[in-house]
Amino acid sequence: CAPSGIMLSQLRRAPGVYHVHSTEWGRTLGGGSRTITEVEGLGAVYADKVITVSQAMREDLIVHGWQGEKIHVVWNGVDPDVYDPSKVDPESVERIRQRYGIGPDDKMMLFVGRLVAVKGVRELVESLPHILSEFPRTKLVILGKGDMERELQSLVHHLNIARNVVFRTEFVSEQERILHYAAADLCVFPSIYEPFGIVSLEAMSMAKPVVVGARGVVGFREQVIPSGEAQCGIHVDGSNPIDIAWGVKEVLRDPDRAARWGQNGRRRVLSEFTWKRAAERTIEVYSMVAKR
Repeated sequence: CAPSGIMLSQLRRAPGVYHVHSTEWGRTLGGGSRTITEVEGLGAVYADKVITVSQAMREDLIVHGWQGEKIHVVWNGVDPDVYDPSKVDPESVERIRQRYGIGPDDKMMLFVGRLVAVKGVRELVESLPHILSEFPRTKLVILGKGDMERELQSLVHHLNIARNVVFRTEFVSEQERILHYAAADLCVFPSIYEPFGIVSLEAMSMAKPVVVGARGVVGFREQVIPSGEAQCGIHVDGSNPIDIAWGVKEVLRDPDRAARWGQNGRRRVLSEFTWKRAAERTIEVYSMVAKR
């Protein structure tokens, strides 16, 4: 859409605001199409303002030569009235756990996302043996599909952890996804590249503690407070299975503390990450341009 937006702005002599959610170089971990990268850059040159989804993304754009004074951060949001643990039927939640053979004394780790390299899902699978050494009654539920599906299933069998991993690669409705969040003991999103990442907000809104990738261009680190009274999860290096395992074990070692982190996460969503807040911040940027 960047070329058409540039043309329209120039023809109408109207100010332009360019929204950037990711980049070609980021999505491909440094590769990708040079043409697409150049087109993305042109949008920033001609735009009066650029809106992106995280400080991590803003910093990356500046590193790649974009003008920092143009770039404003507007976080995405979720609907906490939809992702509300108080509205979930306990019997439906229990059926989810029973479906996967997860008992009341077992622990359910949940990953939601595409099965691609930037999501850190291979590293998550590789972390599981280290987690099982201390918490053998843990099961990882993977909700998503992607190019790495066969590779990951092969890895699971190679590591001899097939009893502890469940793949759900068919379409799952939003309501069923909400039930999965409610059923989980913790959610793990160890992304290596993630300009924002709404799944962590969905989990936080459902009052679940989260373990998130926080190294590199990863917006999770702005969502999840990793220490102090308002802590709602753990930051890890998503490229390091040992570090992921450490983060998960930190959550599992103290269930009462993990529950507090989950409640803190929901409070943080209500304060900072609703779509109303996103709309207000977007309007602020458009107002700057309109006054010119």
